[in-house]
Amino acid sequence: MMKMVEIAMPTNLHIKPTLTFNPSASISTWNLRKKPRETTKRKLGAVFASISSSSHDTIGEELWPRSELCGSNKEKRASKKRVFFLDVNPLCYAGSTPSLHSFAHWISLFFSQVSLTDPVIAVLDGDGGSEHRRQLLPSYKAHRRKFSRKSSAPQKYPAERSHVVMDVLTKCNVPVVKIEGHEADDVVATLAGQVLQNGHKVVIASPDKDFKQLISEDVQIVLPIAELNRWSFYTLKHYISQYNCDPCSDLSFRCIMGDEVDGVPGIQNVAPGFGRKTALKLLKKHGSLQNLLDAAAVRTVGKKYAQDALTKHSDYLRRNYEILALRRDVDVQLKEEWLVERDRCNDSIILSNFFKLLEQSKRPTYQSGSHSKID
Repeated sequence: MMKMVEIAMPTNLHIKPTLTFNPSASISTWNLRKKPRETTKRKLGAVFASISSSSHDTIGEELWPRSELCGSNKEKRASKKRVFFLDVNPLCYAGSTPSLHSFAHWISLFFSQVSLTDPVIAVLDGDGGSEHRRQLLPSYKAHRRKFSRKSSAPQKYPAERSHVVMDVLTKCNVPVVKIEGHEADDVVATLAGQVLQNGHKVVIASPDKDFKQLISEDVQIVLPIAELNRWSFYTLKHYISQYNCDPCSDLSFRCIMGDEVDGVPGIQNVAPGFGRKTALKLLKKHGSLQNLLDAAAVRTVGKKYAQDALTKHSDYLRRNYEILALRRDVDVQLKEEWLVERDRCNDSIILSNFFKLLEQSKRPTYQSGSHSKID
């Protein structure tokens, strides 16, 4: 069956600004500043501590090295163009609640402080994108609510929230890609490979840890950090500092330990003694899950509990691999026009009007004794 490919292209219109745009003041962010879970704060704190002395792009520190901001390293920076991928869906939530305010807040900071005029390609989840993985594991992302559900907004606004998002992005000269039957992660992974083949660097704007499996010298992540109210870069150096292993082992590690957020159980559910330290130790020695399973099938690779877990539950781990591995063969082709410098002349007026619309929608609008609002 033919898949539907939906690509919204920028209008490249020049709109004369009529409002003053201040991304930090134009939107209320009370719902973004809820106290995070202690586990998250501890993990972030450990990362901050391990890399706080770095002079390069760091989490919680400068968006760019001082030397680059001062212009002393322009040649190195200009040697490879950066192409940003914007993973839209996670930005449209405040916690587990769909929120256009969250989307507006984070893209305003992203355009004004991070991507600037660099090319940006936005990607949304396609309808039915998770079905293949859910057939393998029904618990996969079972708790997540779809962002594209019907909005309760007045009829003068688009009925689908995703249409609102696409409209804002295209008017800010950002192409939007949405492919039926595919999750945004797989589309990003596929297009990122094509960008690398064109000799450019890739920066993925997303809080999704699935993208850590793609990190390399030429692939970085930029994360929205709610506690700091800013985007912060996460690079190969940060990954090694945090995990003390190569990111090529990241996918294998997550297949063993599972992913609670995505509903993927780890091996500890069937072999309680098999923990994080054991997984890291075995992967550092064998390099990948496949190598580890191949070795365990013919010889002893560790203590009895680990050996038994790897031999008895190899199919369990291979299933996790198929679920968590990002696909890089989605039928989508990079377009040359997506790689040009982004015209940001519309950002101020488009985002200011979007903020204004959101603020107005928070006010009660009584119709037959009831009221409606976005978000």
